Amino acid sequence: MDGGTTWTTQIIAGGGELGLACCDSSRAFDAFGNLFMTYLVYNGSRLPVALSTDGGVSFDLIASIIPKVAGLPLASRGHARISFPDQPTITTGPGSVWVTFTGGARIQAAGAAVQGLGRVGPFSAPEVAVGRNAGHFGDIAVGPSGRVLVVYQDQSGEGPGRMYTDLDPDGLGPAGFDTARLVRWTNVGDYDAIPAAATVTVDAEAGLAWNRSGGPNDGRVYLLWTQERRNESNDMDVMVQFSDDDGATWSEAVRVNDDTGKTSQFDPKIALDQTTGNVGVAWYDCRNDLGSGPPGDTNGLENDDAMIYAAISRDGGASFEPNLRVAVAVSNSADSHWTLDFGDYEGLAFEAGTLFPVWADNSNSTRDNPDGRLQQMDVYTARVEVP
Repeated sequence: MDGGTTWTTQIIAGGGELGLACCDSSRAFDAFGNLFMTYLVYNGSRLPVALSTDGGVSFDLIASIIPKVAGLPLASRGHARISFPDQPTITTGPGSVWVTFTGGARIQAAGAAVQGLGRVGPFSAPEVAVGRNAGHFGDIAVGPSGRVLVVYQDQSGEGPGRMYTDLDPDGLGPAGFDTARLVRWTNVGDYDAIPAAATVTVDAEAGLAWNRSGGPNDGRVYLLWTQERRNESNDMDVMVQFSDDDGATWSEAVRVNDDTGKTSQFDPKIALDQTTGNVGVAWYDCRNDLGSGPPGDTNGLENDDAMIYAAISRDGGASFEPNLRVAVAVSNSADSHWTLDFGDYEGLAFEAGTLFPVWADNSNSTRDNPDGRLQQMDVYTARVEVP
């Protein structure tokens, strides 16, 4: 409640009404002060949606979304075939809240009308992205007029792979999704192993952010993704492009990371400050790990130690400012002897000129990590002021 200076922790979804949470939680505030949350539950085929009207002090279950059967097996990290939803993302827009997830190897989305604090209507039946291609690991954004766009990646292993977008032109209206559009190819597959994430692997981590600021680029939607300069080279870059026609056409992609080496930049996240229209991107970056010892290297191996970097665009995604190192020291997932690497993604919020990344870290750079240096991963954050 004090801008990130101090934090209060509580256990939620440990059973009862909210169920027993497994993983993959996602949260979003709206303009009314509603805080929405979704997550996966153990042994559950439904996707819960919870609501807090007191800033996260308490939550109530408001929906249990049942995925549509799409006729294809669902592939998920660590599971060959599963029947429950995977990797949900929740977001808000003008008078609505939307959640997207993978169900039956297809991207699905459901939305509900919002009229005020605590005044949330029932969620629609899930819509399935239209197209023959199977896909997952998606994201969702809501435009100024309530249009909804999803993005997802096909099943491609080590790559190359394809990224698709699909538009619902009237949001909560009756139209449903249009036919999916191929955006582009990437050498980053949906299960791409790199030195920093050899077990869980990475994907292109496609993400969306829609400008509803009312400024010069109002209505512009941004697409974030990861490219590998040569397939299986582990030389990965963070890319951003934009569309001014709801995803029908896209600008040329801009490289966000400004390093000159051939290391991995992976698992990026995008957020848009709706008060300014500025775009923020954060990602895990191995640029300092040359395998030559401290401070950028923990184990003598190249390209497997990472730390969070960020960059800002003030010109509508045409260019990005010099990269900012956010983390103080490098982390290494293999040194921690656990099996989840850096996880599937990191988090990012951007509002009123303040950027808040959140990431997995075992550097103990703050010297108050109870696990110690290079042990279990813990959650770190930093407040980044963008003047």
